Amino acid sequence: MAKAIHAMIRVLDEARSIAFYRQAFGLTVAERLDFDSFTLIYLSNPETTFELELTVNKGRTQPYDLGDGYGHLAVSVADVAAEHARLTEAGLSPRKIVDFAPAGPVIARFFFIADPDGYQIEVLERGGRYL
Repeated sequence: MAKAIHAMIRVLDEARSIAFYRQAFGLTVAERLDFDSFTLIYLSNPETTFELELTVNKGRTQPYDLGDGYGHLAVSVADVAAEHARLTEAGLSPRKIVDFAPAGPVIARFFFIADPDGYQIEVLERGGRYL
């Protein structure tokens, strides 16, 4: 059986991205690997062994074109309203909270927030399949 261990995204500004993920989700640098033309930064927190890998291509000055293929990362939190308020107060501009109920009962409560490079992150309240 395969075990998911990380997701990788390309970022333009290492410091700005690390600061965002620390402030928004409590992720800190687990490891930083520096190479001639790029740097890999692995972010994690005590909640899970899954990591976010930031790739910084040295010398790049233009933002990445995310195109229409990227979807989103997802994280779960105990209280989506409290996290929304905290992120709003921090000036990180989360979008509105959604109670997703396509067939009647609410099956997910969430909001989206964009990181400094435009990557979308879904913040889901823990419950059901979203633990």
